Amino acid sequence: MNDTVHTIPAGYMQNAAGHLVPVAQVRESDKLRDALVHELALQGLALNQALAAYKRRAMDDIASLISLSAEKYGIQLGGKKGNVQLHSYDGQYRIERVQAQNIAFTEELQAAKALVERCILAWSESANSNLRAVVMRAFKPNTKGELRTSAVLDLLRLEIDDADWQAAMTALKDSIQVNGATTYIRIYQRVGSSDQYRMIPLDLSGVRA
Repeated sequence: MNDTVHTIPAGYMQNAAGHLVPVAQVRESDKLRDALVHELALQGLALNQALAAYKRRAMDDIASLISLSAEKYGIQLGGKKGNVQLHSYDGQYRIERVQAQNIAFTEELQAAKALVERCILAWSESANSNLRAVVMRAFKPNTKGELRTSAVLDLLRLEIDDADWQAAMTALKDSIQVNGATTYIRIYQRVGSSDQYRMIPLDLSGVRA
């Protein structure tokens, strides 16, 4: 990656192709847009770095608290792994550390899909239409061309007494590949004096402006 910073001469702006264009030849609307995008992008980068620093601190502090609590009982725990919930003394806040496995599928998933399709064809007259829809929807990619992992794994919960189906589920299990885990820090605030909690969004899509 080339991190070299190029100094743009006074009186010029650099376009997306890397060409220097005299400021006098740049439309006023382009100048306004450029200034706004740069300002918001730099602020966004600063927020991103602040959130990254917050997550590192939160994970380290939670791990330290778990280790400290374990020491009281003369044991040692891997404080950075596993799900945990922490509540403030007054019950107003709850912090969760959640670890989710990153699941991918190998080429064996195609064998599972073919076997499932064979089942659907065999059941076309007798099977419940809702069941067929649920099964085939699991293999339908989303708008990004990706399979919905949860929908595929939900097939394993269906109890169907059929040899082809059982073979399909065996192929599906064999296709599952766990590529590490992602850790999330979630913060919740109590709703009034109820026993309900509302998550405090830390991503732009969940923030109300």
